[in-house]
Amino acid sequence: MFSSKRSKVITSGMAAVVIAGGAYGIVAATSSSSTTTTASSSSSGSSHGFAGATGTGSGSNARSGPAAGGSIGTASNVSASGFTLTTSAGQKVTIKEASSTTYEQGTSPASISAVTNGAPVLVLGTTDSTTITATEVIVQPPTSSASNPGGKVIAYSKGTQGASETVGAIPSDYTQGSGTLASGTTADKATEAALAAYPGGVVDRVVELGNGDYEVHYIGVNWPHHIFVNQSFEVIGANS
Repeated sequence: MFSSKRSKVITSGMAAVVIAGGAYGIVAATSSSSTTTTASSSSSGSSHGFAGATGTGSGSNARSGPAAGGSIGTASNVSASGFTLTTSAGQKVTIKEASSTTYEQGTSPASISAVTNGAPVLVLGTTDSTTITATEVIVQPPTSSASNPGGKVIAYSKGTQGASETVGAIPSDYTQGSGTLASGTTADKATEAALAAYPGGVVDRVVELGNGDYEVHYIGVNWPHHIFVNQSFEVIGANS
């Protein structure tokens, strides 16, 4: 998991993250030997097949409005009011900064001047499609050795099919669209865990499930779209 002012436990390790056939080194992640189940490919017209989609299903608590989330990538077009973040899968994210936004460089407090063109950044805040109003920006986030239960992030490509794949453990009580939106430190920790294991997309909400685990909803990629995090903020599964 990434380190921030909420959690100062830093783990290190360098492994390649393979995304859509390329290797990216902003965040290190490894795959475990958990069972992977692959189904047929889904249609490119899926409600999750493009950035900003909200999908379908019941459970309004889990699908209402802008919510806590974040992303990780490289900063560009830096201005006094924000910047553009480009993820390792090529997704462009608009970052808006405010007077209340806090900054870190590595694990140390920093100022807005720490955000420069080309700098790797982790952004946490309120996500509305592919725009994030930042509550915290971490420049040069510490490398994480977080593992994932299998599967590789598939970058979004218009007109291509997204994989229907399930890896690891999916909470038995999970139903798409169910749950209660998480916020604050809880949502931040779940977001960081998901991004450490599967960098490349944008977390647009975190949903607390009935058993206390979390579903982290992921957009801007063709796979995964749901990342499951347990109560210890460890990624345990993912699916489309």
